[in-house]
Amino acid sequence: MKDSALPASTLRRQAGACFHCGLPLPPDETVHGEVDGEKKFFCCKGCKAVSEAIYEAGLQGFYERSHGEAPYGPPPSPPEDIAAYDLPEIRGEFVTKAGDGDEASLLVEGIHCAACVWLIERALAKTPGVTGAEVNMAARKLKVRWDPARIKLSGIIHNLSSIGYSAVPYSLDAADESARARLRGLLYRMGFAGFAAMNMMWVAIALWTGAGQDEYRDFFRWVGFALATPTLFYSAGPFFIGAVRGLSARSLTMDLPIVIGASVTYAYSIFVTMGAIPTGEVYFDTVVTFIFVILIGRYLEAAARRRAWDATGRLVELAPRVATIITDGVARSVPVKSVKIDELALVRPGEKIGVDGVVVDGESEVDESALTGESRPVPVGAGRLVVAGSMNGSGALTVRVTRLSGDTAIARMVRLMEKAQASRGRTQRLTDKVVPWFVSGTLSIAMFTFLYWWRVAGVEMAIIASTSVLIITCPCALGMAAPMSVVVASGAGARRGIFVKSGEALETLSKVNHFVFDKTGALTEGKNKVTAITPFGHFDEDGLLRLAAAVEWRSEHPLAKAIVREAAVRAISADWAVENFNAKPGCGVRAVVNGEKVVAGNAVWLADNGAPVEERLLASAEDEERKGATCVFVAVSGKHAGRISVSDDLRKGSVETVNFLRSHGYKITMLTGDRWPVAETVSARLGGMNVKSQMLPEDKEAAVRGLRESGDVVAMVGDGVNDAPALVRADVGIALSSGADVSVESADIVITGSSLGGVTEALGLARRTMDAIRKNITISIAYNMVMAPLAAAGYLTPVFAAIAMPLSSLLVIGVAIRIDRKRPHG
Repeated sequence: MKDSALPASTLRRQAGACFHCGLPLPPDETVHGEVDGEKKFFCCKGCKAVSEAIYEAGLQGFYERSHGEAPYGPPPSPPEDIAAYDLPEIRGEFVTKAGDGDEASLLVEGIHCAACVWLIERALAKTPGVTGAEVNMAARKLKVRWDPARIKLSGIIHNLSSIGYSAVPYSLDAADESARARLRGLLYRMGFAGFAAMNMMWVAIALWTGAGQDEYRDFFRWVGFALATPTLFYSAGPFFIGAVRGLSARSLTMDLPIVIGASVTYAYSIFVTMGAIPTGEVYFDTVVTFIFVILIGRYLEAAARRRAWDATGRLVELAPRVATIITDGVARSVPVKSVKIDELALVRPGEKIGVDGVVVDGESEVDESALTGESRPVPVGAGRLVVAGSMNGSGALTVRVTRLSGDTAIARMVRLMEKAQASRGRTQRLTDKVVPWFVSGTLSIAMFTFLYWWRVAGVEMAIIASTSVLIITCPCALGMAAPMSVVVASGAGARRGIFVKSGEALETLSKVNHFVFDKTGALTEGKNKVTAITPFGHFDEDGLLRLAAAVEWRSEHPLAKAIVREAAVRAISADWAVENFNAKPGCGVRAVVNGEKVVAGNAVWLADNGAPVEERLLASAEDEERKGATCVFVAVSGKHAGRISVSDDLRKGSVETVNFLRSHGYKITMLTGDRWPVAETVSARLGGMNVKSQMLPEDKEAAVRGLRESGDVVAMVGDGVNDAPALVRADVGIALSSGADVSVESADIVITGSSLGGVTEALGLARRTMDAIRKNITISIAYNMVMAPLAAAGYLTPVFAAIAMPLSSLLVIGVAIRIDRKRPHG
């Protein structure tokens, strides 16, 4: 392409609009060049450069898909300092790992239509190193995945700039400002339509009281035209844009019937005003009034949706923006986003904790209610994890940072909520498929209504009746039935410490008839403590505990942690040379400690390692197990050295939860790796249930699979440690987690806090959500079945239809909001 500047008058004779963006060519100087062998004209060098990049990439199909779209302006300016997004301390805030690559969400300016989505996704698909790109046109959000060894994020953003799109890392602040701007724009359009409607009222009164029969008739009609024209093309602009976008993507959207009804009524009124239909009446007042009323409904819907999404914003606002970092003994305030791992943060009494980390000095009580739903402050001291957003009590704490600001517990909670709110359950996927057919049916009914009344009563009645059909049967309520309920439910759950990863999880949970619990960490607290040490042979208690702690300290199992913790309490050092460590989940561990082979675990594990436990010792261990203790046997150099008894208290709320489920007819099963006497004791304390003991993780997965194959809909409840395969295999996996860990990948629902009662709250939330979805779908169908025939029969005016249609949507929103206002157990 070759640049040149020609007189504007000459260029306008050759081309009236910019080839790329469609805006009028400037009057003074215009850029032109050869594109695909033809001379094309551009409004600026930016459009020319973008067009050149599109053709060089072989993506000229963009212009075919955007043919006929409204002008949308030259490309936005690219962001500054995009190389900064490659710096580890900055990219860590918004880049996450996705398999072998990286993933980030970008807020993209310049997206206008389906052709833009096509261009971005195709361009990135051809970019070496980019493994995936998905555009959400409504949110202008791009989720992109790439191989960091082949391309950097700055390179992706630069490629987007080269085809006319400005991208920055997606943040809730930026998205919130964008949402505010859209809401503000809707308010301006509604305000103008309201102004026009009030003035149109006086015109209508004049015409209806006799002015329509004398010399002032044409004057008032042209005044009505002057008011209706900007109302239609400015205030109703979003409806036209939505309809055009839908048609460009070969989809019938909810805006199309509104646009057709308003345009036909407006066009008919123009013909009457110009004298083409001498006996007709004008309906400019109808056009203005129903646009105004529909905009009121749209604004209220948008405001209600934003309030439902505010639960995400409230979570983000929990964490302070500033933290106090100690450097060389000096405390200084810095932005939380600049804090690095292993730095020391000072939290003064009464302050909010700004980082996730481990307490290294100080004691206090921390209020974690905003994250876990627990109202009682939690005592914390050295070694205790604390999370951003918690409120510190009366003591000062020094915290070593363990997570960057983009990976804190709050940040992960927000990601869970966003994932749930953006997900589509089976019911929503069905309604999404139905809506285009619904719109098609609406257009067909409106056409037949028009033809019928044209033949019976003339074109005027035909337009009124068909327009009423188009407006009143808008399927907005049907389209909102499921997503609005899921958005409200995810926010309600978050306030109770329940984080749902998808709308489908709620839908499935409402159908569950069999709850399966892992014993350790679910029915019990998972905070084991040593209750008895029984040495054999020449070992004493401290010697046995030292060997056991030495071999167990590398294990993550709760029993191992209890043994190591007990050794620390007794000030017993286990700092011995440990080699050839090996662990088998559900069995035990072994290693070489100070040159001797040490094995710790259950009796089967010891026998497999050449140190079988004698029958008389197994018999004495059963007495401990009947009390609910788990016995860890220890062998040294092939000889039995003793056993350590570890007990675990029932989790808070476990008795009430099991009783609730049993009284409501749910099947209940407990899976555990412990021996039968221990499992039976815990079962008896909970009122009895089906018990399966001495199970390895793969056995638990097989048990859940068997229950599903028998026809049960299964919810598996565990802590996500050694029951991950079972959580994945279940219809719904529910993980019980601390406020510091809400990203259990194997679970569909994560419940924070110390109480098992969150399980029944999640069940109640799921049932109320599905009840709301069913009610909303019923309301939508019943509304259309009643109103559509009345409109087709000519009993309803377009203005009444414009009032009734948003009311049906607001009713759907009201039903969804009630999800959060009922009792926890629904």
